Amino acid sequence: MTTAKKRPTTGSRTCSKHDRGQAQIEFALSILFVFLFILGMIEMVMLLHTYNTLADAAKEGVRYAIVHGSNNTSPSGPTGASAFDPPCTSANSSSSITDVQNTVLNYAQLSFHNTSGMNVYVCYFDGANTAPHRVGVVVSYPYQAFFGLGWPTLTVRAAAQGRIAY
Repeated sequence: MTTAKKRPTTGSRTCSKHDRGQAQIEFALSILFVFLFILGMIEMVMLLHTYNTLADAAKEGVRYAIVHGSNNTSPSGPTGASAFDPPCTSANSSSSITDVQNTVLNYAQLSFHNTSGMNVYVCYFDGANTAPHRVGVVVSYPYQAFFGLGWPTLTVRAAAQGRIAY
């Protein structure tokens, strides 16, 4: 007794070869999208890390300024009105702020950031460095994307304020 061989139908062998090729193309397109999404997420995490570093550096600068008021042996603060970049005006800017700026830059260098393009503005809003006057530190940094991908350079800014204690 012989049995007849069954012929393959169109839904079995011949279609599965084409399906595998289609699956490979779909995988290639999907993995490209997923890869770019992961790179974008990593870039956003690095941008957020830069902002947090700048915010912490600005806070360190304010901490330095509030304990180095006019009653301190090495005060930092206004020595006279001079033109200064925003957000300071000529009435509340200081030309004796290098110690505060160095404190901010040194703190930012601890996180391996390149501080050559970093700008630090120190403002004594009430015009003097005596207690309880206010002091503010604004830090700006040109953030360049780590992976590039055609993203523009962003300027990241962070600020902190405090009242002079001594």
